[in-house]
Amino acid sequence: MEITEQCVVALTWILKDTLGEELDVLDEPVEFLVGGDDLLPRIEEALQGHSAGASLALHLEPEDAFGDFNDQLLFLEPRSLFPPEIEEGMTFDGAALPAGVNPDAPRDALYTVAEIYPEHVVLDGNHPLAGIALRLQLKVQAVREATEDEIGRGTAGTGFFRIQPQAPGNDLLH
Repeated sequence: MEITEQCVVALTWILKDTLGEELDVLDEPVEFLVGGDDLLPRIEEALQGHSAGASLALHLEPEDAFGDFNDQLLFLEPRSLFPPEIEEGMTFDGAALPAGVNPDAPRDALYTVAEIYPEHVVLDGNHPLAGIALRLQLKVQAVREATEDEIGRGTAGTGFFRIQPQAPGNDLLH
């Protein structure tokens, strides 16, 4: 089966920056909905017409991936607004930010605690890969028709490099 809109692809990949530093490896296939919200548009375009077994090498500039780094998404917030156990690397959903944080902080972003000072915390609403050109080696492991449920939800359940709130030290990007 060829990859078209509204199908599900199982992918593995190796992600590197332009210097060749490995950023992420997905050894076990994960399913993504093509034509939904799971993949970056540039990746969906590259996958069109391919089938299981295909290997692709993509170069993604920041505008094709996670955008440029935006200084407007850095916020210096009072340390007292956060729990005592806060650590660098922790993430907060924008909708769950503590009361009293800057009202200009978009509530639809995921914030990473970038730095902690005695009186302040720096929150970064940029994607961790913002501003970085990426090299992606993809392998299509399987292709199948999407279910009505997947099409209705716009996802096979996994977003491309979806950042999940996680414990410090766990740096998985998907």
